[in-house]
Amino acid sequence: MNTENTKAQMRKGILEFCILSLINDREMYVSDLIEELKKGKLDVVEGTLYPLLTRLKNGEFLSYRWEESTGGPPRKYYQITSQGQRFLSELEFTWNELTESVNQITKKA
Repeated sequence: MNTENTKAQMRKGILEFCILSLINDREMYVSDLIEELKKGKLDVVEGTLYPLLTRLKNGEFLSYRWEESTGGPPRKYYQITSQGQRFLSELEFTWNELTESVNQITKKA
């Protein structure tokens, strides 16, 4: 069994939660998201991020606005919607339950 594959799957499983948490703090451009995720040791490429952002937008958890850029094409800034905030709250609750359970199960005597 490949541990790298398992670790990658674990990171992918929490990516939506991390993205919504970041955007909940402030609206963000894709490069801002990538930078913040890297700070948290979640290396994500645009090819992974864009489909996820589209899915979150189509689910009405995110919206976006365009802003002109002085150094290139307009930028798309994402913000969380009220539905996204409710979804984020559910994810936070589930994450807390899950981490508590895993910690209890894996705790050494």
